[in-house]
Amino acid sequence: MLENLSTEKRNNNTMKMDEMSVLEILETMNQEDRLVPKAIETELANIEKAVQKAIRSFKAGGRLIYIGAGTSGRLGILDAVECVPTFGVSSEQVVGIIAGGTEAIKTAIEGVEDNPELGMEDLKAISLKADDTIVGIAASGRTPYVIGALQYAKQIGAETIAISCNKGAEVSGYADTAIEIETGAEVLTGSTRLKAGTAQKLVLNMISTAAMIGIGKVYGNLMVDVQATNAKLIERSKRIIMDAAQVDYETAQRYYSEADGHVKTAIVMSLLDCTKEQAVEKLEIAGGFVRKAL
Repeated sequence: MLENLSTEKRNNNTMKMDEMSVLEILETMNQEDRLVPKAIETELANIEKAVQKAIRSFKAGGRLIYIGAGTSGRLGILDAVECVPTFGVSSEQVVGIIAGGTEAIKTAIEGVEDNPELGMEDLKAISLKADDTIVGIAASGRTPYVIGALQYAKQIGAETIAISCNKGAEVSGYADTAIEIETGAEVLTGSTRLKAGTAQKLVLNMISTAAMIGIGKVYGNLMVDVQATNAKLIERSKRIIMDAAQVDYETAQRYYSEADGHVKTAIVMSLLDCTKEQAVEKLEIAGGFVRKAL
């Protein structure tokens, strides 16, 4: 079956890659990488559907759950982990699962991706619910582990999404929404950590970012729910207040302190000249959307 997958074909542009200079290799890779955004563009309508599913899950108290094997699983974990500081969500709201568990993040574990039962068991382990949205990630589009997870998710009644890098992917048949990004033959034959991996990361960026905007985690283009877990992020929080409220650094610092480090509250306090308690109440009524609170 592999010979039918575009991700497994040989790339005519790199047949003599071992004879290229370093610069020629880099130029060729750069040219191939430019094809990825165009391939994604053809799937924007399906990516939109995926985002809407994630928003509905969040509003219902559900989770966005990424699941995959190998590179696909690692990319899901990367996106999930980054949502915590960027959007101020708990580590339980966006979850990344990889075949083989945490050990597989840094070490390849043979055979686990070929077992559909493991995909099911891993979702059972996190108590999958109907309010959750599951995103199965598989570059080839045929990973049994991911198919097993999607089959179980459908049984539970959760929303299901499949991301693959081949048209007519097997995994698509097990999902409510299928995102098929045909990235074509890799520079290095079969190495789907390259164009396919880049495509998957870009799509995950889109899903999580657009979904977070959809539940009020952004004001303008500012990450107003950022978690200030280090000195850099504390300073970024103050800069966000400066930009959002058009105030100087000292004023932003004062509001940040009075709001106990909660950026949204500080912005509303500044723009509406109100107390912390009033700002918190307005944000609660607005469902966390700064613009609605104003």
